[in-house]
Amino acid sequence: MRTLLLGLDGACLPVLEPLVDDGAVPTLASLCRRGYAGGLTSQLPPWTPSAWPSLYTGVNPGKHGVYGFLTFDGYDWTVVDRSNVDEFAIWELLDHEGRESVVVNVPVTHPARPIDGAVVPGYVAPENPTCVPDDALERANAEDYQIYPPKASEASRDEQVDAFERLARSRGRVFENLVAKHDPEFGFLQFQVTDTVFHERPGDQEAVDRVYAAVDDAVGRVLETCDPRNVIVVSDHGMGEYGGYEFRVNDFLRERGDVTATAGGEGMPSWDAIARNHLRNGDDPDERDRTPLERVASAAARVGITSQRVQRVLEPLGLADAVTAIAPTDAIRAGTERVDFPASKAYMRSRIELGVRINLAGREPEGVVDPGDYDRVRDELIEALSAVETPQGRPVFQAVRPREDVYEGPHLEAAPDIVVVPAGFEHFLAGSLRGTQFDTPREPWNHKRTGLLIAAGEDVTPAAMETADRPHIFDVAPTVLSTLGVPPSDRMDGRTLPLVERLDSQTYPEFNARDIQQRDSTTVEQHLANLGYLEDV
Repeated sequence: MRTLLLGLDGACLPVLEPLVDDGAVPTLASLCRRGYAGGLTSQLPPWTPSAWPSLYTGVNPGKHGVYGFLTFDGYDWTVVDRSNVDEFAIWELLDHEGRESVVVNVPVTHPARPIDGAVVPGYVAPENPTCVPDDALERANAEDYQIYPPKASEASRDEQVDAFERLARSRGRVFENLVAKHDPEFGFLQFQVTDTVFHERPGDQEAVDRVYAAVDDAVGRVLETCDPRNVIVVSDHGMGEYGGYEFRVNDFLRERGDVTATAGGEGMPSWDAIARNHLRNGDDPDERDRTPLERVASAAARVGITSQRVQRVLEPLGLADAVTAIAPTDAIRAGTERVDFPASKAYMRSRIELGVRINLAGREPEGVVDPGDYDRVRDELIEALSAVETPQGRPVFQAVRPREDVYEGPHLEAAPDIVVVPAGFEHFLAGSLRGTQFDTPREPWNHKRTGLLIAAGEDVTPAAMETADRPHIFDVAPTVLSTLGVPPSDRMDGRTLPLVERLDSQTYPEFNARDIQQRDSTTVEQHLANLGYLEDV
C-alpha cells in the first residue's frame, strides 16, 4: 500500500495530546513523533455529513451539494446519501487512473459506486449497506459488522463502551481482510466512534480513553499488516466542551415575527415518527391512527396547552424530566408547537446547516417573500442576527454571512440563505421551538472548527509545514492524490500541502450521479434522531 488515509471523526489535538501523554495511544503517538501533527481547519458547517464529502472530494458544499444530514425538496426532505454528493471521491479518481483502493466505514458513501477494489460504506448507511463488490462483507469475514452502536437507553454504560471498542476493532479487521484480498495502492479507513463517545458519554473520560485505545490498537494492527509507505490521519472537525448557551434560532425568529408556529400535529412531523411509522411499517407518520393520549395532546395544543407550556409549569416543581420519561414520544410530539414552514418568512430548517432559509416565492412551494424584497429581508435578518447577545451581553455569533460569502458552485441555491457561525463554537444552536431563546446546551460536548492532521511516511516532509498556512479540510484530497502520483482535479478547492511533492492539476470527466441507485427505506433517521442530530422544528 502506497498511502493509507485514516479518519478519526471528531479528533483534535486537545483531545489527543492528553492521551499521548498518558501512553494510551502509542501508535498515534509514534506517527506524531516521526511526522507532522497539527490542526486541520474544517469547513462550514463542521459536521459529519457535509465535512467528510468535502474532505474526500476536495470541494466545498456549494460544489458537491451536501450541507447537512438532510436534503430538501421544498419543505420535504430525505437523509443524504452518496447520490447527493455531486463530485468524484478520491478513490473514484484513482479508479479512473487504474489504481485500486479499499475504503471502509467512510460516511456518506452508500450506496457505493463501482470501483476496482472494495467499498464498505459507513455512517448514514443502513445496517446492511450496499457494498462494492456486493459480497465485500462476506469476503472480509464480517459476520458481526455493524454501523451503529447501541444507545445509552439500550445498554448499560459498560455494555455500551464495550460495543464502542468492538466496533473500532471490527473496522480494522474488515479493512485488513479486504486489503489482503485486493492488495490496493490506496486505503481509507474511518472510525466514527471517536465522535460518538463524546455525544453518548459526555464528560466520561474513561470511556474516551477506552475508545481511543481500541482505535489505536486497530490502527497498529493495520499498519503492521498493510505496511503503508505513507500514513495520513485526518478528522472532519474537532470536539470540545460548550461553555456558552443553547440558542434557539427559531424562537428568536418567532419573536421577530419571521416564524409562524403550528400545533396539534400539523406541519413538519417528528423524525421519531417518520423512522418508526413510515420507514419501518410503511405508514405515513401523520396519517396513521393516533392513540387516545395523542389525540388529547393534539387537541390541547390547538387551544394553547402545548408541551412547551406544560414543561415550563413542571420545571419549577422538578417534575418535567419525570413526566417526559414516562410520556410516549408521539404524545409529546402531538402537543408540541413546531415551525409552520409554508407560513413563515424565514426559519432554521436544520440546526446542522448552521443557517437560516428564507421562504422565497418562486423557489419554495409556498414562498411568502417576494423576490424583489429578498435582499432587503436578508440584510435585515443578517443585521438582527449579528446583534444577538447572550444574557451577559456577549455576541452569540462570531460571523453572520450571506451564503455566497461562504460557498460557491452549482449547488449554492441549496444552501441556507444566511450562514451563522457561533462564537468560538461555544454555543449550541437549536431549531426546535421551546418558548425561550436561551438555555443550557443540551449537549455539553460538541463540534469545534479545528480538527486533526497527522502525516508521516517516505514521501512526507514535515519541516515543509513550518512556514505554511494551517491546512484546510479541502487540502486533504489533492494531497492524498499527490502522494500516489496522481494529479488532483482542477475542480478541487484545496491545494496540495507542501508536506508532499506537488503535482499540477488536470481535468477529469464531468461527474454524473445518475448511475448511483437511491437506497431503500431504512431506519437511518432513527439513528440520527437518537444522536440528537434531528429535532422537531
